[in-house]
Amino acid sequence: MNRTKKITKKHMSKVKKANAKLNTANKPKYVSKAERERLATLAAQEGASIVVE
Repeated sequence: MNRTKKITKKHMSKVKKANAKLNTANKPKYVSKAERERLATLAAQEGASIVVE
Protein backbone atom coordinates (compact mmCIF):
# COMPACT_ATOMS: atom_id res chain seq x y z
CA MET A 1 0.00 0.00 0.00
CA ASN A 2 1.20 3.47 -0.64
CA ARG A 3 1.36 6.19 2.00
CA THR A 4 -1.79 8.02 0.89
CA LYS A 5 -3.88 4.87 0.95
CA LYS A 6 -2.67 3.99 4.46
CA ILE A 7 -3.51 7.45 5.77
CA THR A 8 -6.93 7.40 4.12
CA LYS A 9 -7.69 3.93 5.48
CA LYS A 10 -6.84 4.96 9.05
CA HIS A 11 -8.90 8.12 8.74
CA MET A 12 -11.92 6.30 7.33
CA SER A 13 -11.80 3.68 10.08
CA LYS A 14 -11.85 6.43 12.72
CA VAL A 15 -14.78 8.12 10.98
CA LYS A 16 -16.70 4.84 10.79
CA LYS A 17 -16.17 4.19 14.52
CA ALA A 18 -17.30 7.71 15.41
CA ASN A 19 -20.46 7.34 13.31
CA ALA A 20 -21.21 3.97 14.87
CA LYS A 21 -21.08 5.51 18.34
CA LEU A 22 -23.50 8.24 17.31
CA ASN A 23 -26.07 5.85 15.85
CA THR A 24 -26.60 3.45 18.74
CA ALA A 25 -30.25 4.20 19.57
CA ASN A 26 -31.78 3.43 16.16
CA LYS A 27 -32.85 -0.09 17.02
CA PRO A 28 -35.27 -1.02 19.79
CA LYS A 29 -33.82 -3.03 22.65
CA TYR A 30 -33.92 -6.79 22.02
CA VAL A 31 -36.50 -8.69 24.04
CA SER A 32 -36.13 -12.45 24.11
CA LYS A 33 -38.93 -14.77 23.11
CA ALA A 34 -39.34 -16.02 26.68
CA GLU A 35 -39.55 -12.46 27.99
CA ARG A 36 -42.19 -11.54 25.37
CA GLU A 37 -44.20 -14.60 26.43
CA ARG A 38 -43.93 -13.63 30.10
CA LEU A 39 -45.04 -10.07 29.39
CA ALA A 40 -47.98 -11.35 27.35
CA THR A 41 -49.17 -13.60 30.18
CA LEU A 42 -48.84 -10.75 32.68
CA ALA A 43 -50.86 -8.48 30.41
CA ALA A 44 -53.50 -11.19 29.99
CA GLN A 45 -53.73 -11.66 33.76
CA GLU A 46 -54.07 -7.92 34.33
CA GLY A 47 -56.78 -7.76 31.66
CA ALA A 48 -58.61 -10.63 33.30
CA SER A 49 -58.37 -9.06 36.74
CA ILE A 50 -59.75 -5.76 35.42
CA VAL A 51 -62.68 -7.57 33.80
CA VAL A 52 -63.45 -9.49 37.03
CA GLU A 53 -63.54 -6.33 39.16
